[in-house]
Parts: sequence; structure tokens; C-alpha cells
Amino acid sequence: MKKWVLGFFFLLHASLAFGQLSYSGNVLDASDQKYLEGVFVEVIGSSENDSTNSRGYFNLKARPGDSLRITFPGFLDQKILLSSDRYLQIQIQDRARFLPTFEVKSEPYAFRFKDGKLTVIDPNEIREKSPKGQVTAGPSGSPNGGYAVYGAISYFTKKARLAREYEKKQEWDRRRAGYYAVIESDSVRKNLMIKYQLVRPQWDKLVIRYNEGNTHHEFLDWPKDRVYAHFNSFIVREKDWIY
Repeated sequence: MKKWVLGFFFLLHASLAFGQLSYSGNVLDASDQKYLEGVFVEVIGSSENDSTNSRGYFNLKARPGDSLRITFPGFLDQKILLSSDRYLQIQIQDRARFLPTFEVKSEPYAFRFKDGKLTVIDPNEIREKSPKGQVTAGPSGSPNGGYAVYGAISYFTKKARLAREYEKKQEWDRRRAGYYAVIESDSVRKNLMIKYQLVRPQWDKLVIRYNEGNTHHEFLDWPKDRVYAHFNSFIVREKDWIY
């Protein structure tokens, strides 16, 4: 009886472990598309976690249906539901980007607070006339200084901010449609893995190396055929160096 119970728990543990897959990817700053180092990535509800390296790369074990939590100081937390796609390119948003821009005037200098940074305003900079519908508050014209806040009030509402960010992300995704059609296609992956006799870990490493080598253009406005031909030639060059 004791042996039967031990055998049962062994098989149960083995089946759970077998169901785990290796998920990897890169974490980038959504604003400037730069890799972020030290981002904490964890599988919610388990002890599985990792931190990104200097190239924003992470790797951990999880199952389809699990959720990842991505946290990084100064950035908005993000949760992602895992599916069969085991390579993830995750963009997180800097909290400072959501702060309104304002100016502080105090003789003899003037300062501007923008994107979480305070800088000195060049007194010779060319300034456009504030368009209709914007608001100015405070005694900015006072000879003793003061403060002024510029921008339509509605521009800073949460709903408006989220709408702008969503539109930017949608436009970026549309311009990368050709890339997604190749890299995220199960049929393309299976065909190329069979063609070049690759196993899944080798494939994942090739995709990561391919993305790292092409961050300067991000495949914007590339048609599917061009991405496929480019990626295929990359595999021919690199497949023998992936272990």
C-alpha cells in the first residue's frame, strides 16, 4: 500500500513537471524600444521567476494558461496570459511618461518638467503660440515669476492618455504585420524547423538572436515575403552555431 501511494505521487509530480514549457522573451521600454535590464518576471501563483539581463532577456518554466507578472521600478506593472506562443516581446510603460508637462518661471531662470525630468528652458528657444482650447494657470506674467501649466485639460485625462497609447501601439503593430506573420506563425515555425532539423530550444535562440540583430529597423513596413526571405537566410548562416 505504501509503495502504491508513493508511486501515485511520483507519477502525479512527473505529469505536472512534464506539462511545463520553457517561455522566454525580451522586455523593452514602450517609449524608446530599448531593452530593460533587471525587470522582474514571475509566474503568478508559483515560485518560478527570472530577471532580465542587459538585453532584456528572460527565461522561465510555465504552462499555457498561466499568467506572468512583469514589474520594474518606475514602470507600470503588466500581466500577460500565456498561450502556446513561447517567445514573448513585452513592452512596459514608464510612469513618468504619463505625467503632465508644466513650466516653472523664477527669475533669472525658467524650468520645464517633462517625462519626469526637470530641465532649464533655453530663453532663446522658438515657442509656438498656444493653440485655442489650452489652459494657462497662475501668475506666469508676473515680474516676480510664478508658474504656468499648458495643455488642454482633456489631454491629461486617463481615458485620453490610454487612447493615445493604444493608437500608438496599434500603429506600431500594423507596421510590423509582415514580421508577425512570419515569426508568430506556427506553420512557418514547423516548416523551418523540419527543413533545418531544429529543436524548439534552438528555434527560440535563433528568434532571439534575430531580433537582437535587427533592433535598428524593427521590421517596420516590411512585407511578409521580405521578412521570410531575410529570416530564412539568417537561419542558414546561424543554425550551425546554435546549441
